[in-house]
Amino acid sequence: MSEIREGMEVIGADGVHVGTVDRLDGDRIKLTRRENTGAHSDHHHYIEKGFVAGVEGDKVRLSANADIAVTLEEEESGKPVHL
Repeated sequence: MSEIREGMEVIGADGVHVGTVDRLDGDRIKLTRRENTGAHSDHHHYIEKGFVAGVEGDKVRLSANADIAVTLEEEESGKPVHL
């Protein structure tokens, strides 16, 4: 996971954009806020590093497709995001 850096694109296993890395925070990837919309726009979302399948150049590829990956996101409290 040392390859993951700020500004990298996070994509699902299907290649669809999920978010952008803000930074690593313990065992989670903190995503930037600027892409969050609606009720979730005022805080960061996180993805557990366990969902990372690999790093390909400047992209972090997840083991789940994007539509599933967004349901795996957590809020700052560690609670799942309910979309």
